[in-house]
Amino acid sequence: MTASREILDQMRREPANIRFNDLKKVCEDYSGKPRQMGSSHAIFKTPWASDPRINIQDSKGKAKVYQVRQVLLD
Repeated sequence: MTASREILDQMRREPANIRFNDLKKVCEDYSGKPRQMGSSHAIFKTPWASDPRINIQDSKGKAKVYQVRQVLLD
């Protein structure tokens, strides 16, 4: 969990420079394995009712900035 906390700190400081695999690791640590894993998308189930999923996308090895911000909000 320490590595996830370091990644979260980096996400808050610099959301435009996050690797997809780092974002995926944070999502897996907090939500478990993705319920769907496609070629460039991973969809994670969340425990709250408002929007019960997080969809992240690999963009040439990087995470998309708006998706990093969504994960931080949730």
